[in-house]
Amino acid sequence: MPIVKKHVKTTLMIVISALISALSLKVFISAGGLFPGGFSGLAVLLSRLILREYGIDIPFGVLYVSFNIIPTILVYKFVGKWFTRYSVLQFALVSILVAVIPEMEITYDIVLIAIFGGILSGISASLALAANASGGGTDFIAIYISNKTNAPAWQYILYGNSLLLVVAGLLFGWEKALYSIIFQYVSTQVVNSMHQRYKLMSLRLFTEVPDAMIEAILKTTRHGITKLWGEGGYSKRPKCMLYMVVNAFEVEDIVAIAQTVDPKVFIDISKTERVLGNYYRKPLE
Repeated sequence: MPIVKKHVKTTLMIVISALISALSLKVFISAGGLFPGGFSGLAVLLSRLILREYGIDIPFGVLYVSFNIIPTILVYKFVGKWFTRYSVLQFALVSILVAVIPEMEITYDIVLIAIFGGILSGISASLALAANASGGGTDFIAIYISNKTNAPAWQYILYGNSLLLVVAGLLFGWEKALYSIIFQYVSTQVVNSMHQRYKLMSLRLFTEVPDAMIEAILKTTRHGITKLWGEGGYSKRPKCMLYMVVNAFEVEDIVAIAQTVDPKVFIDISKTERVLGNYYRKPLE
């Protein structure tokens, strides 16, 4: 994909992600009095607390951007420059749109608010991640941990958000905090289901033409492949098992290539929780 077209596509996805996030905040979180996760939740919590205690209305965007300054600097250095730039664009747009979009109440049912608000929040985060960006804050932390461990880290962010909700419950009442847990759980599960970058799969391909298959597969991926020779229990013919670990989003392409090379190939696919050692992952730009 030409570089200009790639940046245009990424920018469009970021804009849509920011719009959905802002709608989640204004239509559901504000209407239900809920607390989102991460730095946006911390910004909402402090904004409401300062307004209640001191009568000072500090805009959500001011707090949200302020909290993201230090993580942005760290991620720019250790994760990826374009990734950080697009993430800054995402949370800057969210801050602006939250100030512009008026509050709306489309339902008074707090359960529906928690569930559908969480769905929108998860879709927003997933779109940003698909564009090789994020919403900043705790997303930065999750991505850093995932890069280091080769395993998804979004569940750990959910645990961290639980502490935020305990504080919110103590300050503003437990009912809103408990409904916020539903919101955050739904949001986290949407991200877990949609985001494939840190999900790993093991492939075992049994074939009689391993060299041709390896050559074809390595044209599209840089993952290592191990050859193990054996014998078919029924056919008594020599068979080779090719073993490799790949990202979940790469599985279908590799399977299609293998079946093109050898229509009789037998393929076993299974989930891999974690890998240690030399595993190639395309870096974030």
